Amino acid sequence: MQNETISVQGIPEHLAVASNRWSRQDTTWMLSLFGTAVGAGILFLPINAGMGGFWPLVLMALMIGPMTYLAHRGLSRFVCSSAIPGSDITQVVEEHFGIGAGKAITWLYFLAIYPIVLIYGVGITNTVDSFIINQLGIFTEVPRLLIDGMPVLTESGAHIIDKVSGIPRWLLSGLLILSMMSVMVAGEKFMLMVTRFLVYPLVAILAFMSLYLIPDWKMDALMVAPSTTEFLGTVWLTIPVLIFAFNHSPAISQFSVALKREHGVNASKKADVILRNTAIMLVGFVMLFVFSCVLSLTPAQLMEAKAENLPILSYLANVHASGFVSYFAPVIAFVAIISSFFGHYMGATEGLKGIITKQLASSEKTDTSKKLDKFILGFMFITLWAVAIINPSILGMIEALGGPVIAAILYLMPMYAIHKVPALAAYRGRISNIFVVITGLLSMTAILFGLAS
Repeated sequence: MQNETISVQGIPEHLAVASNRWSRQDTTWMLSLFGTAVGAGILFLPINAGMGGFWPLVLMALMIGPMTYLAHRGLSRFVCSSAIPGSDITQVVEEHFGIGAGKAITWLYFLAIYPIVLIYGVGITNTVDSFIINQLGIFTEVPRLLIDGMPVLTESGAHIIDKVSGIPRWLLSGLLILSMMSVMVAGEKFMLMVTRFLVYPLVAILAFMSLYLIPDWKMDALMVAPSTTEFLGTVWLTIPVLIFAFNHSPAISQFSVALKREHGVNASKKADVILRNTAIMLVGFVMLFVFSCVLSLTPAQLMEAKAENLPILSYLANVHASGFVSYFAPVIAFVAIISSFFGHYMGATEGLKGIITKQLASSEKTDTSKKLDKFILGFMFITLWAVAIINPSILGMIEALGGPVIAAILYLMPMYAIHKVPALAAYRGRISNIFVVITGLLSMTAILFGLAS
């Protein structure tokens, strides 16, 4: 035993090698990362990706697997590169680039996750509101109004009527957001228990729904071939939504820290295997679901779903003749949003707490943890509630905020670190790095392309 080589984290080398075998804990991590990714992005991806036609979607399906795996692998390797045990992503940035960069990345990390939490507030409200109106039949009819208060009329002069839920939006959104946040307040163990309870049926339900829709596929979509310009433009504009839909970066920091603690110097290799299997699982289940939804609806219906700001499953429930889909699809949307909300909410609150703590430290002020936690709790609830009431376009938020900011921290920052940090020098000069940088830049510039087109 005296001659046994010890890793920097205190893990014997022979144990580190043995830990390469797949374990139940690895499966738990894979499902947790899957649950973090499957949320509002998945439920809105078929709408944005499908409106451009079938063949651009095929290219997206081929791209997103390598994009997801390589980007998350790069972020995990960056966190694992720290020589200080237990360092999270913001601490690793300070270690490699200094305090100033640590503050900047903490801000960027928060801005990458916080808009997603806002999206979930809107998504959960619209999902339940649509279910109350269309499936439960609890609504009142009111004339649709213009900005100046005048009613909107049809060509024949009749009023256009909207259905409004019997529960006011401000009350419904407040109750839903309060319920989801209550799970977080109850504690991390309770949150993880709820997440595990949700992810297993979610995986099975997504697969079942994908197969259930196959008889409704409209194969004429395969006959429509867009021009090269339209084809590439559609893919470019959809990349931010793709990145958002498959993103599980909020969990990568703690995932990598845990693997370093358990596997020592072998943490990066173990992370590579888990992340590869997570990417395969995501692409397999999610893209089958996306193709099935897209082929069962027309482009006009997808456009209508976008206009109504509804998840694809809520829209399917409203237009599908099957009673099974009508009642079961909104439940899937509800579970998918909740399963992903927890991880993103945790990441957003940690990022906000890091920003405030660093600011207080630089101004030589002390903070009271309880007061800070209460402030963050109040801030998150009020902003989530306000945005859910306003009901902005979810796809617009994803395209303008979610995808580009996530790309900066998930795709570009780790690649810059590989180029600059000596501890990551072994990963330099690889074609995969160029691929990650290019796709990250495409995501960040897609909004400019959209404004120009």
